[in-house]
Amino acid sequence: MFLCNILNSKDLVTLCAAKYFTVDELNKLYSLGIKDFGENRAQDFLIHYSKLKENEDITWHFIGNLQTNKVKAIINKVDYLHSLDSVKLARYIDNYRFTPLKCFIEINITKSETKHGIYEEDIYTFLDEIKTFKNVEVIGLMMMNCEYISKEESLENFMKLKRLRDELNSYGYNNIKYLSMGMSRDYEEAIKASSTHIRLGRILKEVL
Repeated sequence: MFLCNILNSKDLVTLCAAKYFTVDELNKLYSLGIKDFGENRAQDFLIHYSKLKENEDITWHFIGNLQTNKVKAIINKVDYLHSLDSVKLARYIDNYRFTPLKCFIEINITKSETKHGIYEEDIYTFLDEIKTFKNVEVIGLMMMNCEYISKEESLENFMKLKRLRDELNSYGYNNIKYLSMGMSRDYEEAIKASSTHIRLGRILKEVL
């Protein structure tokens, strides 16, 4: 029922966080209807990309921190980047990408030292700094909650990201439509806060 509900939602994209699965398991999830796969590490992405390339309708998302020295190897193979967090990375993407890449800006809502992302108060400066990059197409915002916080705190943080998206829209950034937020531990709160893309790993084991 869980998988059926999320796959049938017209307003929600469910990404399989591929690091939790073997190639055989990924193929099984593909057969069950999951066509969006997210990778955290460049080397793992290249392995899975080569093993699953016969499934041409897979949409590939890079959801982890992307080091600039890995950009050239993967950037023309992924369809979405969920972790744009620096002008330097944007410049590398612009240089090596052949066509505009759909990107989520990663926001460090909690200002945690263990998380990547820019602070929400820096978003306008960041957007101004990358506006001339033709191969960087910002379509949304992404965040990750800290572990071991309450459901109420998770929801509050997700709502902060939604409000930031709505504020950007009110100032004319209407192309920033999407919210990538929510993982296995907090996807329910993310959906309540209008997430458009959830990144699920271990919970998908239940359907295999």
